[in-house]
Amino acid sequence: MRILILIGLLLLSAQSLATVYRWVDENGKVHYSDEAKNNAEAVDLKENTQNNITINTPTKINTTEPKEAPISYSISITSPQEEATIRDNNGAFTVSVSVSPELPRGVMMTLLVDGIVTAPPQASNIFTLTGINRGEHSLVVNAVTQSGKVLASSSPRKIFLHQASVFGPARKSK
Repeated sequence: MRILILIGLLLLSAQSLATVYRWVDENGKVHYSDEAKNNAEAVDLKENTQNNITINTPTKINTTEPKEAPISYSISITSPQEEATIRDNNGAFTVSVSVSPELPRGVMMTLLVDGIVTAPPQASNIFTLTGINRGEHSLVVNAVTQSGKVLASSSPRKIFLHQASVFGPARKSK
């Protein structure tokens, strides 16, 4: 059975080497065929008429992905202003923060008053504080990942908190 297939393939390949004929019809149109027609001439095919395709493969394929440059975040405290005086007997005030570009999901901001974290980490850019004692304070906001890595920090902001004295005027008794 294999011998019959082999002989059949040899016969087919011999036919593929058939002669090509060229002729011009009465309208002046050129025709090509593998069958001889009257006033057809055999065409001699040269090696350079055959299609040859070569594919150049790169010698080294770059499998490493380009590394992205680390993003530089900018954090600034927009309110209260530098050396602002805040008057509140409860020691309450609000700190507003501006961040650019937007922080990725999972990164929180913490507020440090005099180097101590005074508010829990949050995604909001507004911190509301209460119970802060009077005097001079330094505010800093950090962008912190879940693992505790600080991505960015604001520059320190100095503020002054004033409260009425506990030694106010004496109350009149009834």
